[in-house]
Amino acid sequence: MTFKLPRRAGLLAAAAGLICVAGFADLALAQTAASPAAAAAPATPALVPNKGDTAWMLICSALVLMMSVPGLALFYGGLVRAKNMASILTQVFAIVALVGVIWTLYGYSMAFTDSGGALTPYVGGFAKAFLMGVDANSTAPTFSNGVVIPEFAYFVFQMTFAMITPALIVGAFAERIKFSAVFFFVLLWVTFVYFPIAHWVWFIPAPDDVAAAAKAVAAAANGAAKTAAQAKLDEITGSAGWLAGSGALDFAGGTVVHINAGIAGLVGALIVGKRVGYGKDLMPPHSLTMTMIGASLLWVGWFGFNAGSNLESNGTTALAFVNTMVATAGAALSWLLTEWILKGKPSLLGICSGAVAGLVAVTPASGFAGPIGALVLGLIVSPVCLFFVSTVKNTFRYDDALDVFGIHCVGGIIGALGTGILVNPALGGVGITDYTNFAGNNAGTYDFATQMLAQGKAVLATLVWSGVGSAILYKVVDLVIGLRPTTDAEREGLDITDHGERAYNM
Repeated sequence: MTFKLPRRAGLLAAAAGLICVAGFADLALAQTAASPAAAAAPATPALVPNKGDTAWMLICSALVLMMSVPGLALFYGGLVRAKNMASILTQVFAIVALVGVIWTLYGYSMAFTDSGGALTPYVGGFAKAFLMGVDANSTAPTFSNGVVIPEFAYFVFQMTFAMITPALIVGAFAERIKFSAVFFFVLLWVTFVYFPIAHWVWFIPAPDDVAAAAKAVAAAANGAAKTAAQAKLDEITGSAGWLAGSGALDFAGGTVVHINAGIAGLVGALIVGKRVGYGKDLMPPHSLTMTMIGASLLWVGWFGFNAGSNLESNGTTALAFVNTMVATAGAALSWLLTEWILKGKPSLLGICSGAVAGLVAVTPASGFAGPIGALVLGLIVSPVCLFFVSTVKNTFRYDDALDVFGIHCVGGIIGALGTGILVNPALGGVGITDYTNFAGNNAGTYDFATQMLAQGKAVLATLVWSGVGSAILYKVVDLVIGLRPTTDAEREGLDITDHGERAYNM
């Protein structure tokens, strides 16, 4: 049996304590009983985090936080009308704070621990709830054999991903939902939608555990020893999240973050309903200046998002950084030129939207594609997203206020499927990593059909779980506290009616 384990953003933090080469346990006990020399053999030294890797991960965590506050808050805030600016800023800031608390209490454990038994590929457990067993000496493995980082660094990095994902959703139903409804919905959504999907995609065994178990299988004699070693390898590889074990690639969140938030946003826009006056009144952005500042902060912060998802500082980190740069530049230019050709004028909103679409599309591919592949991905995604935020939205007349579905969900789907193509070494990709293969730098075998089936499965699973789950949660919130403010409150603006303050004193 072989187990192809891709280099991806999330990692099984709970497996950090298993790096002591569990695959050799039965053999080592037998040798100890038979040989005094074996009994005296020195223990394997504990792995020590590299200070450079640790510093890099903490910097990346701060960069991803900057994507949410102030980046996303300003990007969204500039796009709404002035009477709802403070409302959007408060929603994003409150989501960041709320999810930070939830992640610390039980979210990290639900996403990145083993629930035990047959449910392990589908849901995490509570072994690390309230950060039990996690301290300054705890380590989490990266994607290189023999390399670890402090578990606290991994914990806080993943926290910032959990923070921004639900914050993306609010753009879909901006300007017409009560703050209390947003607060309650996000609490439920991260618990029942985000944490399970993060577990499916990013919960994987430590590379050292897989490699050690595979070596034990190769070294074992035929018979009971071989069977026991193979069973151990199957147990380790079988602990991977459902989609990770299926071979799906998502380096930094195409499925977990963007498709997940995008489809939840569309469902929310449909259930909450259209803004009062939608299709009749003009609803232009009140400050494209703020939107441009927010988009720029998103681009800068996204280097932490994508390059940080390698979990260490090496050549793959530099690749993800470069891919993020070139795909975003290509997508921004592509949207600008397409809009210029179709509408006769290049717009600031267009180039900002294109940059975000490029960032979304390259996210799952950032550590897998080559730079030219990433550039092509960026050039392709913008015309498709522009079609969805204009033609498709106008045709079906749904009020996705800030185009969360058209950019994040559609862009995420293009990126997730494109990753399955661009990872191909023949197209400049890095190929598949196989930690049971000890030659050729752990090189695995790329198969187009197999990889695209895995990518399609991940996309479909995310759409269904998030779409259906979000619909149920919106209905629950509507029944308990109601989703919409009154028509008069909406007309007056949520700044005053929800928060008793204005973004601007005029």
